[in-house]
Amino acid sequence: MSDAPGTTHAAAASLYGLAAEYEHADQVVDASRAAREAGYTKMDAYTPHPIDGLDEALGVPPSRMGWVVLAAGLFGAMAGYGLQYFGMVIFYPLNIGGRPLNDWPAYIVITFEVTVLMSAFTAGLFMLARNGLPRPYNSIFNAPGFERASRDRYFLCIEAVDARFDPSGTRTFLEGTPAVRVTEVER
Repeated sequence: MSDAPGTTHAAAASLYGLAAEYEHADQVVDASRAAREAGYTKMDAYTPHPIDGLDEALGVPPSRMGWVVLAAGLFGAMAGYGLQYFGMVIFYPLNIGGRPLNDWPAYIVITFEVTVLMSAFTAGLFMLARNGLPRPYNSIFNAPGFERASRDRYFLCIEAVDARFDPSGTRTFLEGTPAVRVTEVER
C-alpha cells in the first residue's frame, strides 16, 4: 500500500523532532527522566549551564575522556623522558662535572611539561571530536525561542529518528510535563 504524496510520512521526513521548553532546571531533569522511563532514547537537552543529574536522566554513558587524556599524558611523559635520555645518554653523551649520564632529576621539568602539553592538546581535540564540533548548523536552531537556551530557558528535544517517536503521542507525552510550550522542529 503506497501513500499519496504529502501525507504524514512526507511530513514526518522533514520533522527533526519535538522540542519542549521549560522555565526551571529541575523541570527539564524530571522530564528527561520521565522520557527515558517512557522508552525514548534519541533525545537531547539544551541548557544555559551544566545541570547535575541531567546526563544520568538522559541516559548518556560516562565519558572515556579521562582515560584518553591519561594515556596521552603517559605517552607524553615517556616521549619527553625518552627524548632527553636518547640525547644525553645514547646520541651525544657528555660527562659534565662527573655526574652520571642518566641524571633523571634533571629530566623532571621537561618530562612534566611534555606530559601537560600532550594531555591538554588531547583533551581539547577529543572534546571537539566527541561533541561533533565545529557544527555551524543544527536543526534544533529552528525551534521557536531556542535563542533563550543560552540565557534562561531549558529545552528537551525528542528526535524523530527515535523508534518510539510518534508525532501525536510524543506531543501528548511532552505536554504532560510542565513544559511552557511544545513545538515541532523542522529539518
